[in-house]
Amino acid sequence: MPDNSTSSEPAAPTPEAISAPRKIYPIVKYGDPILEKSTPRVKKFDAELEELAEDMFASMYAAQGVGLAAPQIGLSLRLAVIDVTGGKNPEAKFVLANPEIIHAEGEVREEEGCLSIPGFRGYVIRPQFVTVRAQNVKGEEFEIRGENLLARAFCHEIDHLNGILFIQHLGLLKRDLIKRKIKKLKKQGEW
Repeated sequence: MPDNSTSSEPAAPTPEAISAPRKIYPIVKYGDPILEKSTPRVKKFDAELEELAEDMFASMYAAQGVGLAAPQIGLSLRLAVIDVTGGKNPEAKFVLANPEIIHAEGEVREEEGCLSIPGFRGYVIRPQFVTVRAQNVKGEEFEIRGENLLARAFCHEIDHLNGILFIQHLGLLKRDLIKRKIKKLKKQGEW
């Protein structure tokens, strides 16, 4: 999910970004079958998973996003990272392994985009508040409640893990328009 903030100031690098070079994964674009498949649960919680999560944060920041799911970097794994502050607050970094929404309330219609569908946006209705149960990189279970943008990011990334893209929440006409434009971009070699 891309960052919608209007600040023109570049984000300060996070301490993690300064301490060790991270692998920046290319973002998988719409049309790749991995984006439309449900992912298997994370079963192994080790140093490799921690490294992957940090690389996912680096990849997300590089793409100017606020959330990134493993399928978006070509990995079929039930793992997502979210930071709606764009790296400005280390306490706002969330790693979600095997997440599930256990409670949702309210309804908000906001414009949404996706790193895997760059350049396209649409209005999506999401819950205003959600509670998510997940595991951290060490395998410890936790629950977290998010509202507004954080709730939207939770829903968006969990959708990715279930093989659902934000355009599937759009009306038929808007969805078809986006698909036709992407098809044209593919023919021109620009996708």
